Amino acid sequence: MAADDKIKEDFELTERLRDPDQSRAAFTEVIARYSRPLYWQIRRMVQRHEDADDLLQNTFMKAWSSLDAFRGDARLGTWLYKIAINESLTFLEKERKRLNLSIDDQERNLIEAIEADPFTDGDEIKRKLRAAIASLPEKQRIVFNMRYYDEMKYEEMSRVLGTSVGALKASYHLAIKKIEHFFEETD
Repeated sequence: MAADDKIKEDFELTERLRDPDQSRAAFTEVIARYSRPLYWQIRRMVQRHEDADDLLQNTFMKAWSSLDAFRGDARLGTWLYKIAINESLTFLEKERKRLNLSIDDQERNLIEAIEADPFTDGDEIKRKLRAAIASLPEKQRIVFNMRYYDEMKYEEMSRVLGTSVGALKASYHLAIKKIEHFFEETD
């Protein structure tokens, strides 16, 4: 689907969400359209399937309860990604505090979660890439995931994350270098 078609569909869906007679059916479409990409964005941040599943539900509940506040300045998908990322960051911060972990310890904890994850397939390269990504600082991890996995344009990421395109490009470049270094060190 072309980008213009997605923008048009998002606009039409947003209009239906604003109509009280159509909002429930429209929101069912939102869930169908965005569940998979949002789940994987969240999952790549928190690593555990159960946590990602809970956070996805929280994301949709927050979106539903905040529909009146959605002005439509950004695309619907951008708004949902922002909610999902904020939910994930809040969760990670609470987990860090609950487990009394430093940021470095939390990165190790995420890597251990990857290794213990029963939902991860046996492909060693994929597991190693997930571990390399988990070892990145939080912002670089988010930017890398959005660019590499979701193939999101920097302009869209800028709207989601509220960061300049130049800073995002720098974060992505640094993430690539750190991932390459991770692979060199573990070979």
